[in-house]
Amino acid sequence: MTSLRARRRPGRPSTPGVAHAYAPGHVTGLFAPDLTAPDPRARGSVGAGLVLSMGATAVASDRPGPRRVTVRDDEGRWLPISEEVARRLWTPADGTLTVTVHHDLPVGQGFGMSAAGAVATALAVARLAGVDRRRAVEVAHLADLFGGGGLGGVAAILGGGWERRTRAGVPPWGTVVHAPFPRSVFVGVVGPPLPSPSLLRRLEFLHRVSTAAKAGLGRLGRAPTPDHLLRESERFTDRLGLASRHLRDVVPELRRTRARVAQAMFGESFWAVANDPAGREALIRALERLGVPAVELPTAATGPRVGRGAPPPSRESVLNRARLARLP
Repeated sequence: MTSLRARRRPGRPSTPGVAHAYAPGHVTGLFAPDLTAPDPRARGSVGAGLVLSMGATAVASDRPGPRRVTVRDDEGRWLPISEEVARRLWTPADGTLTVTVHHDLPVGQGFGMSAAGAVATALAVARLAGVDRRRAVEVAHLADLFGGGGLGGVAAILGGGWERRTRAGVPPWGTVVHAPFPRSVFVGVVGPPLPSPSLLRRLEFLHRVSTAAKAGLGRLGRAPTPDHLLRESERFTDRLGLASRHLRDVVPELRRTRARVAQAMFGESFWAVANDPAGREALIRALERLGVPAVELPTAATGPRVGRGAPPPSRESVLNRARLARLP
């Protein structure tokens, strides 16, 4: 990884205390890897997806003492990508750092939780350490890229709505265009997560992804609307053929409600958008009939945000409770 050990802002010393940050989740509609740039900050993917209003919250606290960095989720599990972020932003003079990350959605199911956790961790730690936001985002991008979490997730969630990555990498190396998305999104899980790190390290798999995405990215470039994103996402799911037998059974059933349905990359999971109120009710009935755990949520209005002190209480993920719910 390129050395990006953080430099402090002049005149802004480290402030002991607590800081928190939130970053939204994300579902990919279609993407193509682009890993050719000499500078890894310009590597990642081109593509498009939806930024979700549920994501990850990181709470960082420091105290005097020897340099020690501990990053865990709120159930005590190790988070290697987020910990790599924290270690690169925290210097020996900073003392002891503890970060707790809460994920609103399941990790490893294509909902962008590794990128959201990396960005939330980066911004919370940077707030304590006096590191500027751009450097924090760069570190999060590199940790997610080299850690196998994803190829464009950090760049994608720097704004809200639906996004198009027209040039790979984190801005300003990459280019991401955000626009409002007018409808709610259902996300659901049907099985265990897929191993994205191992998939993203296989050249033959990356070539397969690029081939599946090529036509759709061309059409989306000529007609960048939400409806085109939904249509091309369905086509990408079907061309890539990564879904398990169970997911291949569920997706057509949900599409019979006239909803647009695509696999969440990478997971035994899906996302769906209904065409109208009647279609939304039909989609809910289909999910209930199939017994598929899902949650309805809007897209995010904005990208990540940061604050000082403890954050407000986070909503428990309905998906983790494995039952359908309608969120306001």
